[in-house]
Amino acid sequence: MRKQAAKKLPLAPDPRFNDKLVTRFVNNVMEQGKKSIAYKIFYDAVDKVSQMTGENGYEVWRKALANVTPGVEVRSRRIGGATFQIPAEVRPDRKISLSIKWLVRYAGERNGKSMADKLANEIVAASKGEGAAFKKKEDTHRMAEANKAFSHFRI
Repeated sequence: MRKQAAKKLPLAPDPRFNDKLVTRFVNNVMEQGKKSIAYKIFYDAVDKVSQMTGENGYEVWRKALANVTPGVEVRSRRIGGATFQIPAEVRPDRKISLSIKWLVRYAGERNGKSMADKLANEIVAASKGEGAAFKKKEDTHRMAEANKAFSHFRI
């Protein structure tokens, strides 16, 4: 067993916006260690968002991320031979992680020519409170609400 938790490596801020959250997002977009391609995809997507909306693409992306961030989730817990879905509040670090993963995942599942196009469309949809990533957050909250009766089993 470990004696202590693994240390988190500090993230370097991205070159364009000087934001560590962008680096974290790009790390999730990245496949097979191709970070420069992931940065290009993200920056292209942000530029397309600003063309589509006429607003600052970076701000729209921040808003989209905030809209997709979940507050509660359900966790499985086995009690007396039965498995219950118990609503639990999401840790701050996990909130960001989930919202980034959902945005990237559902952007990839969209129809479109390039990943930058798909990501831009998902960001715009999420900032307006629609799209698959936003729906995932709503479903997660709905599931937690439906299982509120089991909250007394909280871990």
